[in-house]
Amino acid sequence: MSSQQTPAPDTAEAAAAAGPRPRRLTYAAALAALEGTALLAGGLWVLVLGLTGTPDDRQQAVTLGITLAVLALLPLLAARGLLLRRGWSRGPAVITQLMALPVAYNLLRADSMAIPAGIALAVVAVAALVLLVNGETTRALGIKGPGRGE
Repeated sequence: MSSQQTPAPDTAEAAAAAGPRPRRLTYAAALAALEGTALLAGGLWVLVLGLTGTPDDRQQAVTLGITLAVLALLPLLAARGLLLRRGWSRGPAVITQLMALPVAYNLLRADSMAIPAGIALAVVAVAALVLLVNGETTRALGIKGPGRGE
């Protein structure tokens, strides 16, 4: 069998063979999973309150609950991909963090009990971004920079 007929190993398999998963990658996956779980819990909570409670607009509450639950899939899938060392997973994880920053900013501007939630969300988003753009994480995912192709 020639080298052209031999299938190339999957990049995830090659990355897994390169050594153990860096802790930074595991931490980034944990933060993404935490955000996804919080979004899912919030979505289900709003959905249940919309269906069983007396909201001002039941349709709007149900729509918000379903939207939050569906949006939770993005960070949850990204977290799974990060744990499995899939290169594609960094993009959705970074997008999730970038979407969280304006939400955190709006929570910080509120004059209510939402300020601590805004602080927590901002800290998690910035920490996850730092972990995701780290060189060790990038190498572990098999992501090459521009001009560094095969």
